[in-house]
Amino acid sequence: MQRHFILFDDARRLNLLPLTFTRPVAEIRIGILTIKEKWEKRLDANCSFLTVDYLREKFRAADGDKESCLINGGIIPNQSLVDSIKKLKVGESIVWDDIVIATILPSTPHPSFAPSFDHLKEKKVLAEKPLMVLNLWDIFTQNGKAIEQDFELLTNNRTSEPIAKTNQVLNPEKIFIEKGAKVECSILNANAGPIYIGPDAEIMEGSMVRGPFALCNSAVLKLGAKIYGPTTIGPHSKVGGEVNNSVILGCSNKAHDGFLGNSVIGEWCNIGADSNNSNLKNNYANIKLWSYPKKGFIDTGLQFCGLIMGDHSKCGINTMFNTGTVVGVSTNIFGSGFPRNFIPSFAWGGAQGFSTYSIDKAFETAQKVYERRGLPFNQVEKNILKRVFELTEEFRRF
Repeated sequence: MQRHFILFDDARRLNLLPLTFTRPVAEIRIGILTIKEKWEKRLDANCSFLTVDYLREKFRAADGDKESCLINGGIIPNQSLVDSIKKLKVGESIVWDDIVIATILPSTPHPSFAPSFDHLKEKKVLAEKPLMVLNLWDIFTQNGKAIEQDFELLTNNRTSEPIAKTNQVLNPEKIFIEKGAKVECSILNANAGPIYIGPDAEIMEGSMVRGPFALCNSAVLKLGAKIYGPTTIGPHSKVGGEVNNSVILGCSNKAHDGFLGNSVIGEWCNIGADSNNSNLKNNYANIKLWSYPKKGFIDTGLQFCGLIMGDHSKCGINTMFNTGTVVGVSTNIFGSGFPRNFIPSFAWGGAQGFSTYSIDKAFETAQKVYERRGLPFNQVEKNILKRVFELTEEFRRF
């Protein structure tokens, strides 16, 4: 029987703000693929979304009434979990702890359906905790495992393009180069984890890469880049300088020298030349990170945590980000000194103070950025940013 496969957002999406201001949880990239892409490839089926109202115009809900499999959008699949889900019958579910992993409904839920599973009776409890994204820091702390899983998924029974002899290579069996990719005069060390170079991506001369590492389609490592895994550079991004254990979701640039470590950067962001983030406190204490649902800072339990930056945000040259800084959507940061370690969406300024970045100015910038990629900045995108502007107004008390 054919089913809809629907990736749903639950209340935990709030833990993943500001990244989930502009996307469902399953559109987060971890490893090589987004969570949605992982499910679609393993299920061999298209997936739709069940998410908040203002995102539905862009991220489609299921169309047509049929039996539906609801899957938690924060869960990263492996083949064993997928096989178990395929065996579920209507009314049955898979859970771990208090988290519903998947459940089968007899019909397609309305797009405004808010998943509530208190009524579920036929529960199959997973013996082991699945790989999942519940908090912002999970994206970089679990990225190595996710890269390894995706590498096996994407390269199984396939042959890599040849590695040019100008490169110095360690453990070439764990290096996979897709068609159209270019890698010359660089050092590729896959002893600590696999290295995946996507279609039409490029590693420029003099770069040093230590896996696990993923350079997604049409992304570029600039001359002399230094990459420590586990790191993912999303599609159409340009990266230079030094990067350690970070994830760039896509369409963002850190094209010049400067350090980025234990960080997550959204889409349509730009990191100015010689900008740096701290990822370790001088006293080696655990790092606290801003939590939108708590409206305050929470202990991550980590000694290493850097910068979280929402979509469309930018920073000028020589910007300094303190340990555990959270930057919202469509911010513009510049000037000397360390800005505060929570910067709300649509903030304009830096350590000397902030003002509100007007929505019209944000639209103008976004349109220019999209045009550079040959993409339309349409009314759907505007509506999402406008709603984020409204939702985050309470945090802009400048």
